[in-house]
Amino acid sequence: MSSPLIEGLRSVAFDVPDLALAETFYTEVWHLDVVDRTATTLYLSGTGKDHHLLALHQAERLAIRDVVLRARSASALNDIAAQAIVQGGKVLSAPTASLQPSGGQEVVIADPHGRIFRVVHGDQQRTEASTQADRPIRLAHAVLNSHDVAASQQFFETVFGFRLADRTRIMAFLNCDTDHHTIAFGDADNDALNHVAFLMSDIDSVMRGGGRMRDAQHPIEWGPGRHGPGNNAFNYFIGPFGEVIEYTAEVEQIDDSYRAGGPEDWTWPAGRVDQWGISQPPSKALKEAQKSVFFIPVNG
Repeated sequence: MSSPLIEGLRSVAFDVPDLALAETFYTEVWHLDVVDRTATTLYLSGTGKDHHLLALHQAERLAIRDVVLRARSASALNDIAAQAIVQGGKVLSAPTASLQPSGGQEVVIADPHGRIFRVVHGDQQRTEASTQADRPIRLAHAVLNSHDVAASQQFFETVFGFRLADRTRIMAFLNCDTDHHTIAFGDADNDALNHVAFLMSDIDSVMRGGGRMRDAQHPIEWGPGRHGPGNNAFNYFIGPFGEVIEYTAEVEQIDDSYRAGGPEDWTWPAGRVDQWGISQPPSKALKEAQKSVFFIPVNG
């Protein structure tokens, strides 16, 4: 079920109001490493191959700048740019050399709803990639709210070559590689960021992360539990600026034999919100945070 154009999710970039606080939280508590920096931007890596998973930019308020995907080829950048225009999007930056420290080539587009996607190819990757307990390896997925999930799904399928993995009553899960989903769109009355998930090595690391976050005054807002679509274990938190972040593990791996399910395939008994039946529903604070972080305005 892999996309012919996109290899996977590389990173996400945020504007944050306090870069020093961001560095302390995402290194000491969330367990990422600083891999590069400028006076106004911080680049943070996991233990996997990606140069960075987060780019954090000093700004007045929290916002999401872009979601970064990695292309399978240089030619895919031109294909994506051309198809984005056909599908009602905008090309904010034509294929060119990237100015980010990870290098490579990139194209930047916006979908019709104003979400910004940076697609890179030939970016620097780490040779010392590893899997370490209690530390994020890579991004697992990003979930975006949508006031029109069908349109958002169609744009991703047409422009990026994603395919539908599963459709529940409230969410469309989209696949580009062997992970069950890399991007998902949640039914909403807004187009905010829902959350970003970081892949951990195992369930034990997801749970230890929950304890570490609680010690740092960031309680588990949803979890522990195991999702239906994707089969992944989870703990959700609210970061220091209001961003929703997730530790996850054991994401289901799928191939062309996987049958996409519909809402009738993903139902829970009354009172349950996960496979195990032990998780409480998402907190009120989490639900509010999941609709409060928006993309920066599109220029051009």
